[in-house]
Amino acid sequence: MEQFVTVAIPVIAAFIMIRILLKPMKLLTKLLINTGFGFATLFLLNMLSEYTGVLFELDATNAVVVGILGLPGLILLLIFHFFL
Repeated sequence: MEQFVTVAIPVIAAFIMIRILLKPMKLLTKLLINTGFGFATLFLLNMLSEYTGVLFELDATNAVVVGILGLPGLILLLIFHFFL
């Protein structure tokens, strides 16, 4: 029984540590995916700039805003573009 406890405690501790460390990785992965979608959205909007007259810089700040906030983030960038 002592050998089982001696092996079980480190295994359980390792399992808990892995679970704790994977949670931030999931958030980071989601942030990177959403930022990629933000870049794609801004790129498509810039391709239509000839017709719309709206041209945004393709930088990380704009991509993160659009990626995290989605359509409200894009509207926010449009408001900043026209009023500031």
